[in-house]
Amino acid sequence: MLRSIKSVSRAGHLVIAGLIITALLVIVVALQFDGMAGGGLIEFAAKSLEINGTTSLLWVGIASIVAVVYVITRPRSIYLVDFACYRPEDNRKCSIDHLEHFARQSGVYNDVSLSFQKKVLMRSGLGDETYVPSFVFDQEQSTEPGMKHARLEVEEVMFGALDELFRKTNVSPTEIEILIVNCSVFNPTPSHSAMVVNRYKMKETIRSYNLGGMGCSAGLIAIDLAKDLLKVHGSSYAVVVSMENITLNWYCGNNRSMLVTNCLFRVGGAAILLSNKGTDARRAKYKLLHTVRTHKGSDDKAFQSVIQEEDDQGLVGVSLSKHLMEVAGEALKTNIVTLGPLVLPISEQLRFVLAIIKSKLLKNHKKPRVPDFTLAFEHFCIHAGGRAVLDELEKNLRLSAWHMEPARMTLHRFGNTSSSSLWYELAYSEAKNRIKQGDRVWQIAFGSGFKCNSAVWKSLRTIAHPSTNAWLDCVDRYPVEPVEGGSTIAASVVRPELPLKS
Repeated sequence: MLRSIKSVSRAGHLVIAGLIITALLVIVVALQFDGMAGGGLIEFAAKSLEINGTTSLLWVGIASIVAVVYVITRPRSIYLVDFACYRPEDNRKCSIDHLEHFARQSGVYNDVSLSFQKKVLMRSGLGDETYVPSFVFDQEQSTEPGMKHARLEVEEVMFGALDELFRKTNVSPTEIEILIVNCSVFNPTPSHSAMVVNRYKMKETIRSYNLGGMGCSAGLIAIDLAKDLLKVHGSSYAVVVSMENITLNWYCGNNRSMLVTNCLFRVGGAAILLSNKGTDARRAKYKLLHTVRTHKGSDDKAFQSVIQEEDDQGLVGVSLSKHLMEVAGEALKTNIVTLGPLVLPISEQLRFVLAIIKSKLLKNHKKPRVPDFTLAFEHFCIHAGGRAVLDELEKNLRLSAWHMEPARMTLHRFGNTSSSSLWYELAYSEAKNRIKQGDRVWQIAFGSGFKCNSAVWKSLRTIAHPSTNAWLDCVDRYPVEPVEGGSTIAASVVRPELPLKS
């Protein structure tokens, strides 16, 4: 329904714009002919129409109404003013050895589960400086943490990211008109968004939203929601906070499909400031071009691929299905079929269509040719869900090591921070001075349900040597080549030759 309303609104705007342009062309042509006819054409037309004061006012009124409707319905540009990624204190850093020690000392895991977790950690792509919740270091805390520790993590992440965002942008919390917070597995009462409003004493008229249970792709869902709201409410700031709660997501049982999340997920979060104010165009970093959302929830296999449930002992965890990679691939394919025509050059679209036709005619059962998205984007921010996920996407999208570097290094340095991982990746590219004016960025995220979502941004300026960034104290050590056990070796990744922008 909303998509239909958007289409009608866009069509109406185009019709009005066309009418205005046509009217202007008619006037210009009439004036041109009037000059050629010795100046009598306009006078003759006026007399023929018997224009008087009343009809003149009527035409002026109609023209004014058309102009106002045009201004109201024209699409508003959405700007990303800036964003901030949360960096926990150094005392929250957790090596793979420490996490293995914590699991063994807890006494809740059997030998098979301990061996499985060690194997996953060794192959995960995570390094020894990722961040974990405080209860992992609390010797007096029971293995299964409660609400107190969960709230502590939420407050640290949300307020830490927001404090930095407001400092960077010099925007007061009281100026925010729209607030959206997404967190999947922990949704207390009052909500996270209410906690933010209370902490920063935001205005009573703020439009606040809390997104829960939507998985690692919820961050781009929040961006899409903010975009729709900013299209309606003029001259407004919107803040999006993306995070996940690791404390209450910690699994204390022996179901292997639920143990993987303990090995991959880490503490992190991001806050993003969006604006539809024309005055922010000069200082904003990016402009939002497209958002594309894909939901495969109608398929049972996709729906059950990531699900929170109880194990045989009644312990709650998030279970990952063996079909997860297959489901993610199908969701990505659906998403890029919609995204491709919006971003790819016509020549690449034609090659893609011809390849499909050829495959159908020859009854070729091979996988269809994937378009070359490096012709559309300079930078890729792919959800750092795990090494296996990134390996599969690198192969399917035919991306270079340089394009995959932000995702792989984010996984190594910060782990899987769920919906906020895309922002750590963009921060990495900024810290490496890679973002140039006019560059296009593709953010891709996957989440339970099952969903695949995309956002496309265009850089409005070259971003060099940012003064505040989650990577500043360590970016010179990257890229690295992760090896088993969290250790690393230095790596050299060369940027591939880039095609000219179309």
